[in-house]
Amino acid sequence: MPGALLSHDRPRSRRLAALLGVTLLALALAPFLFPGARALDVAARVLVFAVLVGSYDLLLGYTGLVSFAHAMFFGIGAYGVAIACNLSADPGWLDVAGGVAAALALSALLALAIGLLSLRVRALFFAMITMAVAVAFTTLVSQLSTLTGGEDGLSFSVPRAIRPSTDYLDDPLLGADVDGRFVAYYLLFVAAVLLLLLLLRIVDSPFGRVLQAIRENDFRAEAIGYRSVVYRSVASVVAALFATLAGALLALWLRYNSPDTSMSMEVMLNLLLILVIGGMGTIWGALVGSALFLLAQSYLQDLMKLAGAALGDVPVLGALLAPERWLLWMGLLFVLAVYHFPAGIVGQLRAAAARRRAGGPR
Repeated sequence: MPGALLSHDRPRSRRLAALLGVTLLALALAPFLFPGARALDVAARVLVFAVLVGSYDLLLGYTGLVSFAHAMFFGIGAYGVAIACNLSADPGWLDVAGGVAAALALSALLALAIGLLSLRVRALFFAMITMAVAVAFTTLVSQLSTLTGGEDGLSFSVPRAIRPSTDYLDDPLLGADVDGRFVAYYLLFVAAVLLLLLLLRIVDSPFGRVLQAIRENDFRAEAIGYRSVVYRSVASVVAALFATLAGALLALWLRYNSPDTSMSMEVMLNLLLILVIGGMGTIWGALVGSALFLLAQSYLQDLMKLAGAALGDVPVLGALLAPERWLLWMGLLFVLAVYHFPAGIVGQLRAAAARRRAGGPR
């Protein structure tokens, strides 16, 4: 019975299994291995984005739907927690639960409405409709400054158990301060792992296989009795709920939220980039892609600064390695990743493992 609750979608590659093991181990021990505030923040964001990208993969990778409103649901989850905590002088877990519940209800209603109204049209029109809804909702959030803080966003307190000022031990444990930040990180870790396991179970269920059948040939799926609109609508709602939970986790970690933090088009573009790098149609790719992308985004400038200092005397190369040109190199790395890993890192490693098992060329 316990095995039935777990997904049978295994890594199917020793190299991928090793990569996933190293990534999960590093995330599990991040407060001890990387005690600095910046490194811990990167690790926490990897966990949040792994859930967010996994939920988007359910739409794009498994159902074949391109939605530009996914960051909107991410922002709804973050604002649900932010507003609920901001309304209380000393917020507790009941405030957080209330904010998450309200955000989940709003996301479910919006996702269902978008799905039922637009999934009967062509995929291109669905993408355009979701973009229009996302832009309109972001504009509305920016204008409701009394409730959302407008463009400046909301800074708020969180339950005492996860406040940085809460100390649990007087002395560090293996080099890590056991305080509210420590507890908040492991809250994120446990929640992210459970949500990823649940996503894996969903895509490995009969429901997930129907979604893949609709992605491959929706006319054939309709012919054998599966209502494409119904399944796509349900997939949209499920993906939106997971994105909302990811936004709630981000808000608890940052203790701040604004439209730029969780609802901007930059967040949406990052989702697409991570999904392509990790591999579409593989929830495992959400974790691998999030780790690689956020590490590059956070530390590429530092590496370029070191390289620029070492090669500053070389005229052209020194200018190209200037830290302010990090986006140029980020784009180049993305192009190389797509060129060498067209199926994403996870897809490529799985394909290589399949060729080795078949005895073909590696």
